[in-house]
Amino acid sequence: MKVGIVLSGGGARGICHLGIIKALQEFGVSIQHISGTSVGALVGAFFAQGYPPDEILSIILTSRFYKSVRPAWTLRGLLSLDSLKDVLLKYIPHNRFESLKIPLVIAASDISHGRADYFSSGELIPPLLASCCVPAVFNPVQLNGGLYVDGGIMDNLPARAIRKECDFLIGLHCNFLSSEFDARNFRSVIERSLMMAINGNTTHSKAICDLVIEPEASGKISTFDIGRAKDLFEIGYQFTKQHFKEGDFPR
Repeated sequence: MKVGIVLSGGGARGICHLGIIKALQEFGVSIQHISGTSVGALVGAFFAQGYPPDEILSIILTSRFYKSVRPAWTLRGLLSLDSLKDVLLKYIPHNRFESLKIPLVIAASDISHGRADYFSSGELIPPLLASCCVPAVFNPVQLNGGLYVDGGIMDNLPARAIRKECDFLIGLHCNFLSSEFDARNFRSVIERSLMMAINGNTTHSKAICDLVIEPEASGKISTFDIGRAKDLFEIGYQFTKQHFKEGDFPR
């Protein structure tokens, strides 16, 4: 039976995907297909390359993964993703979808045509950067004649991209909308509004998954709070171990 996982975007919250994957491995789940958006695409790429969850967490913590950007003051955006590209090349030097150990599909949003595009062949890192390109924070990424931003804008849980290839599809969603937030804090209101908008395009995606894992505690941590990386990893791991059992998954 072919099992696939779909990894949502969600900034720092996406680190909880690593804890979930670790728990799935301990349940004996063998993953044959992966799709992801934004940080979910990054986690998916490292796992598809063969890095175990604990090692991916270590890479994030020791390489200043989320801080590998440099100012690029232009009218389009504030930051360049060039330094992140250097980090990715260090750990995935072949830079090819075809060289990954597990097939991977990456979602990115084409702002020129207002649609989601899906990448699964050729160069790996350009689509990864495109999928992570948060509008008004990073410069849009030019790719194959298109102009791309964060995949979460159009498809934050790209289940349809691999549904036909999987007998059992597991959705990993890290953006539980908690009722706890500071309405007096401007950034908190903006962040929550963005999460509400993005969550709207995941409804159908969740419905076509056979099982969805969505740790509620992830919603209490800011998408920008990379300092909580270890906590987020543990949230994903403990939630999966406590709410599921080995028999819930195909072998």
